Amino acid sequence: MSSMFVTLGSWNWLIAGLILMALELLAPGVFMFWLGLAALLVGLLSLVVEVSWQVQILLFAIFAVAAVPVWRHLARKGAADPANPFLNKRADALVGRVFTLEKPIVDGSGTVRIDDTVWRVTGPDIAAGSRVKVIRADGAMLTVDAV
Repeated sequence: MSSMFVTLGSWNWLIAGLILMALELLAPGVFMFWLGLAALLVGLLSLVVEVSWQVQILLFAIFAVAAVPVWRHLARKGAADPANPFLNKRADALVGRVFTLEKPIVDGSGTVRIDDTVWRVTGPDIAAGSRVKVIRADGAMLTVDAV
């Protein structure tokens, strides 16, 4: 076993890195990719600088562990789309907008048509055809007030 470590060379790390990255295609989850990247980095570094097998394994461990916060930072950065903050939050995008009641609010419940959708609304009793402003969205229920 120790002879295997002694013979660790640059090409072994590069091949291992490519294999790990190829395994990512079979089992996606972005885990093998970072291990493969760590192996590639060790391989490229050992091409440039002659290092012992102990240092190579240590570098692989350091690069693999360092890849976790880098991956989390990149994943968090790409998660939110600042161009469309209401993506998949359609009701939240309606807060502050003014609409016309389709059915009157009686006993705290009525409806308003927004584009091609009829939304249930709650609020004080208001006659049909009145203008209302959405003040809060709770799931598929909008809370409105007279304008």
